[in-house]
Amino acid sequence: MDILRTSFHINEIQYVLELAGTAFFSVSGALAANERSKPDWFGVTIIGFITSLGGDSFRDVLLGSYPLAWIKDIHFIYAILIGIVFASVFYGWLIKVKKALFLFDSLGIAMFTVLGTEKAMSYEIHPLVAAMMGMFSGVMGGVLRDLLTNRVPLLFKKEIYATACLAGAFVFLFLNDINCSRNLNIPVSMLVIFILRIVAIRFNITLPKFRDEKN
Repeated sequence: MDILRTSFHINEIQYVLELAGTAFFSVSGALAANERSKPDWFGVTIIGFITSLGGDSFRDVLLGSYPLAWIKDIHFIYAILIGIVFASVFYGWLIKVKKALFLFDSLGIAMFTVLGTEKAMSYEIHPLVAAMMGMFSGVMGGVLRDLLTNRVPLLFKKEIYATACLAGAFVFLFLNDINCSRNLNIPVSMLVIFILRIVAIRFNITLPKFRDEKN
């Protein structure tokens, strides 16, 4: 009975984190959309939807996991709508806080990367591939958001973005391999991604260019 209660508690926490990550991403999508193109509510909702669910849907298609999470669970749609309404109500305050988009995006990628890696591992694939699936979960929604709002996706810049996701995914796999408690593993791995993003931005840490040709 205690084991069943613990399992339920863990699954409940994961579910709440997934919904929270979905809402965080919808906020970042709504802020980015309004900043660039000033669309109507429908346009913002579409961009929020793609930002929130694009990464997970891309991962699940690659893994052959059907039906997609948002199709079988309407609460993901509700989370998106709540995030968009939140962005609208507190838009003035969020815009004044210059790092709002960055913070919501970082929280989103941290949650989705770790939970995406864990889901990929349940398909008994190679850990490296699982880490890549986790990275896709974290970054693809943001890539699609940036493309729709006419931005150069962060993935194609020197900024530490996908690299932070991979680092967090590898931390999760390592802690899982040494039988670290899942309740500790998930928040620690998420924190690694979040801190890496903050430190990289704060100290302007970037990856080296592929080619640095000098005239």
